Amino acid sequence: MKIRHILVACALLLVSCQAFAKDHFRGQLKVGAAKVDVTPSEDQLGRNSYGILDRTHVRVILFTNGRNIAGFANVDGNPNQRCVDAVNDRIEKEFGIPQGNIIYNGTHCHSTGTVPPDELTERMYQAVKQAYRNMVPAKVGVGKGVSYLNVKRDLFDPERGTWWEGPDYDGKSDKTVGVIYFESLDGKPLATYYNYAMHAVITGQLDMITGDFPGKSEEYIESRYGPDFVAIFSSGAAGDQNPLYFQQTFDLRDIRIADYAKRGEDISNRMPPGGVGLDRNDPETHRLMEEQKKMAESYGQLLGEEVKYVIMMMRRFETDVTLEAARAHVICPGRRQTNGGGRAGYAGEYEDAGDISLEIGLVMLDDIPVCAVSGEPYNQIAVDLKNKSPYTFTMMTTVTDGHNSGRGGYIPDDESYGAQVFEVLGSGYKQGYAQKGIVDGLLGLIHDATH
Repeated sequence: MKIRHILVACALLLVSCQAFAKDHFRGQLKVGAAKVDVTPSEDQLGRNSYGILDRTHVRVILFTNGRNIAGFANVDGNPNQRCVDAVNDRIEKEFGIPQGNIIYNGTHCHSTGTVPPDELTERMYQAVKQAYRNMVPAKVGVGKGVSYLNVKRDLFDPERGTWWEGPDYDGKSDKTVGVIYFESLDGKPLATYYNYAMHAVITGQLDMITGDFPGKSEEYIESRYGPDFVAIFSSGAAGDQNPLYFQQTFDLRDIRIADYAKRGEDISNRMPPGGVGLDRNDPETHRLMEEQKKMAESYGQLLGEEVKYVIMMMRRFETDVTLEAARAHVICPGRRQTNGGGRAGYAGEYEDAGDISLEIGLVMLDDIPVCAVSGEPYNQIAVDLKNKSPYTFTMMTTVTDGHNSGRGGYIPDDESYGAQVFEVLGSGYKQGYAQKGIVDGLLGLIHDATH
């Protein structure tokens, strides 16, 4: 692999990336899709689990132009990096799919559980294998919709006199629903890959296996287009984006805080994971949890309806396409918090720490750049990329390839560093570097793919 290095002087960031072939070959698009169940069995559930609410899946869309091959894949939940690496090794040997040419993303649902890594690897491989065997001549369309389901979740409440995780109705929040749609040359629907920036946290306190709203939306869309159709949700830049209607979660937190306080423990600024500590026999707790299940269904249907509408309105399709893919690493200066201990509402203190390596990637399908970021960036980083991209349709998908952001944590945009909220307080990235590194790095990949 040929490596080149670019020094971004103003940010002191080092980006290394795979060089592109320059032939820009255009050929007939072929597409295949598949999904495989990855729901844990009853004996694989964790000790705090209350059972299985929904089946969960790995979904794959592969496409080729006769010379290059790339694709998208996701897992309801979060893919494991070890599993992604093992699948990539195997499919490169068996199908000639270069490592890095498939963007793996999780729905980032907080309540899916997982099967053992070796078992997950095999099921992910089987999904790629089936998609590869299912490839047929096809055409691709792209479009944008809008959904008002998300809201910025970093809020300063003057009544409380502090920062907290609440709905900032005036906060910056990209409402775009990006949709890529594939169908066969004779008009049979094959698959869709859609993108929206909102955390999948509606059912996180249930401690049950569920796909939350992403899984509900995938199933809702698939039911419209037939049993072989595959719908993949990709999480946009949702680091600071929550569901707009989130009251059940706040109410359950208040119940939990009160119960712990009776035992002499203050958890108001440091919540236990999931629904730990909640009495599910309590009538009010039960009612709120049942509402959460209904909310996930409603969110999935509403987002699914917008995706279906965007597909219905598509008029332009391409059958002959160019196809490129690449990966890079952005090196960002790090920091370490020295006064950690709470979730929000205090000023953070920091010392310098080692650099952080953040992986970015690109699948360039004709004039559609799908950009990958391994961590959890704030919403306005994606907006910055879209505003600067030379292409009308530019998508950022996050939490990719089994990587989380490691010790870096969340990736705030430069403007948000003054907020005393858990994502900013715990972030390992020094202000002024990550946003520029991600945006400039991805723009560089797009430029190299098209010149």
